[in-house]
Amino acid sequence: MLGNNRGYIQLARYIVSLSWIYHGFFQKLYHVAPLEKLMTGSAGFSAEVSDLITRSAGVGEIIFGLCLFVFYKHKHLVALNILALMGLLLAVVVMQPQLLIGLSVIWLKEIKQLNNRYL
Repeated sequence: MLGNNRGYIQLARYIVSLSWIYHGFFQKLYHVAPLEKLMTGSAGFSAEVSDLITRSAGVGEIIFGLCLFVFYKHKHLVALNILALMGLLLAVVVMQPQLLIGLSVIWLKEIKQLNNRYL
């Protein structure tokens, strides 16, 4: 049973750490995603400051993802990951709640269409 748990830990390690790295690099450094501009822009910063904040956050996310990948056995780092993800969700709730509402509306429409197909 212990060997099986290692597989789950490794799977979680790869998914979570590579998600941080991917979002830090592709969404914030390589090409600043429109949603990222919307989030930082809604805080009232100028375009230049908003871009700097977004790119700095990208560097931080890459570093954090690498730390999670390398130090995946450290429970405090995993706990910090949970807090960081909750903080990011809270930021979306406060700054752009319509994003979550919009996703929920799309979800409901898809459920309705799915249910209509199988009637």
